[in-house]
Amino acid sequence: MKMNASAALLTAAALPCSVVYAADCSKTGYGQGTAVDEKNRPLDAVQFNSRFGDLDAFALSEDDKRIIITFDQGYENGYTAKILDTLKEKKVQAIFFLTGPYAKTEQALVQRMIDEGHILGNHGMTHASLPDLSDNDARHEIQSLHSYILDKYGYQMQYFRCPCGEYSEHALELTKECGYTTLFWSSAYVDWKTDCQPDPDDSLKKMTDAAHGGEILLLHSVSATNAEILGELIDNFRANGFTV
Repeated sequence: MKMNASAALLTAAALPCSVVYAADCSKTGYGQGTAVDEKNRPLDAVQFNSRFGDLDAFALSEDDKRIIITFDQGYENGYTAKILDTLKEKKVQAIFFLTGPYAKTEQALVQRMIDEGHILGNHGMTHASLPDLSDNDARHEIQSLHSYILDKYGYQMQYFRCPCGEYSEHALELTKECGYTTLFWSSAYVDWKTDCQPDPDDSLKKMTDAAHGGEILLLHSVSATNAEILGELIDNFRANGFTV
């Protein structure tokens, strides 16, 4: 799987959103599960790649030496600048999945992400669950944010993350038709509850122990815990032989 911020995409005006037929429309909530294989990879993530890779939808990357750090950016809680500081210090490129409101209200932070070499991902203009939308509304959810980011920042996004982690085969097919690769994750934890943050030491151990090649790590930038432990977590990944 390519993770190149400079990879060329079609312009928003040319996105090939043709009508999709025959795919299953049943809504599914993604989860990586707890069972793992001999490489410490969650079995559900491995199976997701096998089932949906031909739709350009992945929960793991093909690079078995690398861990990809991603952040979902629904709203700002004061920690993104510190997270960016740490990523810059550690020389790590992350993917930030933006919603429309975040892209519109946090322009300085978004521009900093671009300037410092990070990848912007599409998390939906309104963070609506695609399987709940009509085809036209689902396309608009993707394309309107794509067009905004292109017009405002001159940046073409290429990766989509399904809002709420909810998808259907039909939604994945439609997203592919819109020129996007869909990225889920193979590691995550409950870090988004701002009034009930997990213990930093426990969180650091949990994510270090769960590390695996090809990992796509989902974090939320609203988390005080993540902002505190990110640097040490990156160090732990590297000490265990992974590229970050």
